[in-house]
Amino acid sequence: MLDSKPLLFPSDFPALTRRRPTTLQVNLGYRCNQSCLHCHVDAGPKRREEMDAETLDAVVAYLRRGDTRILDITGGAPELNAVFRPLVESARALGIHVIDRCNLTILEEPEQGDLAEFLAARRVEVIASLPCYLAENVDAQRGSGVFEASIRGLRRLNRLGYGDGRSGLTLNLVYNPPGATLPPPQCALEQDYKRELSARFDVRFDQLLTLANMPIRRFGSWLQSKGQFAHYMATLKQAHRGDNLESVMCRDQISLDWQGYVYDCDFNQMLNLPTDGGNGTRVHISALNGSDLLADGPIRVGDHCYGCTAGQGSSCGGALSD
Repeated sequence: MLDSKPLLFPSDFPALTRRRPTTLQVNLGYRCNQSCLHCHVDAGPKRREEMDAETLDAVVAYLRRGDTRILDITGGAPELNAVFRPLVESARALGIHVIDRCNLTILEEPEQGDLAEFLAARRVEVIASLPCYLAENVDAQRGSGVFEASIRGLRRLNRLGYGDGRSGLTLNLVYNPPGATLPPPQCALEQDYKRELSARFDVRFDQLLTLANMPIRRFGSWLQSKGQFAHYMATLKQAHRGDNLESVMCRDQISLDWQGYVYDCDFNQMLNLPTDGGNGTRVHISALNGSDLLADGPIRVGDHCYGCTAGQGSSCGGALSD
């Protein structure tokens, strides 16, 4: 795989300072039942990195003493990790809102037969990947048969009350462009998704979140192999909007890897750019008494950060502006 990290530095991206973190995003590991082209984690079935019980205990201890309002759980397919359900249970017992970034096909994996019911019973918000409402486009990006399995997963979640607007069970979908382009306007695309998924498959959901593809890891390598890396970076930089800097996710969120080390965002995690603990040391979650230590600290930036500020902006919560 071609490494795009050397192409992202030095960078002229504006300096950023962290506010007091209220969201903790935890990557439980890189094992996944899929291998998607756009995946910035380079996740797949052969990856073996997974969070262990000792690190889980450190994460839960942080949640108990910190100011975390939202726990955002990701991977890989985070549900494949043995600590996923204990982490969800612990966070919900503390009154923390939990998000599961779900690829939908995981609902059909062996030993995950009750996963949908588990999520509904704990009132976990589901953010599900579905890069198009057309089967041929999804399967081209994510693998043969993924679209049909995803629709079955959405219908199952709908039967439990997800996405009906009344149950309080939130189901959001995620769109990634199929190539080296920016996402279209989120609001208009959401209406297209709702119309087509309802008419074709009787599927409902709450919101569509549009995310720009990050020029790192698997997608960064693909860009280089196609000779499109420089063009894509130019596209991101030309579309940069300074007003998006106020809302980028790294201002109020920290990211944790499967070993418990802290990063400014999931993208920096994949580039091995840990939060600086001073003198070049890494920060471990077990060393944090709360969010105070990280408040007002500098955020490590590079040219990949333009992926979050281009056009309408992009974050794990979708577009940043209209």
